[in-house]
Amino acid sequence: MKLDPEQLERVAHLFRAFSEATRLAIIQELKSGELSVSEIVQRLTTSQANVSKQLKLLYEAGLVTRRKQSTQVLYQISDPMVFELCGLVCDKLNRDAQKPARLKF
Repeated sequence: MKLDPEQLERVAHLFRAFSEATRLAIIQELKSGELSVSEIVQRLTTSQANVSKQLKLLYEAGLVTRRKQSTQVLYQISDPMVFELCGLVCDKLNRDAQKPARLKF
């Protein structure tokens, strides 16, 4: 089944959410469960402003959910499919790393 242009744009939007290392690091941290912004900042070597910005993009892409608890906002992965997709990419990179280097002309 072919996707129409609108569906292709939605797929592209989802993949763009995976295109930044800090967002991937956040996803990796959320694998252990729900975390607040401050907890994520403590675990990563980046600013609170950057974490908040990246979480907003992940939220807009539908990859994380958020809920307010008192004065904190807690984030969690919205669908475990995120980890399956990341696993597929990691498996591919591991396979590529084991291949002999190709000569380029």
